[in-house]
Amino acid sequence: MATQVPDDQALHRIAVDVGERLRAGRHMLATAESCTGGWISKVVTDIAGSSEWFDCGMAVYSYEAKQAMLGVHPNTLEVHGAVSRETAIEMVSGALVHSGATVAVAVTGIAGPGGGSPDKPVGTVWIAWKRRGDYARAELFHFAGDREAVRRQTVAAALAGVGRVLE
Repeated sequence: MATQVPDDQALHRIAVDVGERLRAGRHMLATAESCTGGWISKVVTDIAGSSEWFDCGMAVYSYEAKQAMLGVHPNTLEVHGAVSRETAIEMVSGALVHSGATVAVAVTGIAGPGGGSPDKPVGTVWIAWKRRGDYARAELFHFAGDREAVRRQTVAAALAGVGRVLE
């Protein structure tokens, strides 16, 4: 089965849909992004009026940034690594703690072309979602393709998951 990599229009459509649902529910979104480097924030802020439902985005690549900006514990990074369920959950929880948002999404992964390992090959991405007052949930993805394809698929999956958190 061929991988369907979302183009700019597809990402825009997903963001518009999620934004309408966030606005209707009077929610504010925060993002904590590692492998996408702010792409989720870019896609949502391309929408006029997104300030009604988008609070902030944090691009956190280094261990130090994850710790300082999101409160990810050094031990979590040391034991599990940046690309892990544990780190994704701490990132999404930290995004809510350090923002005025009611819903957050966090992504951490290996977009490539380098950086992969047998345990965590290129395309490995953890995405976590959390609604204020609820438990975080995280999902592991294995995306195919080059760096851009992995990142586009991550943005789409992250936004689609925000939609599911709102249900």
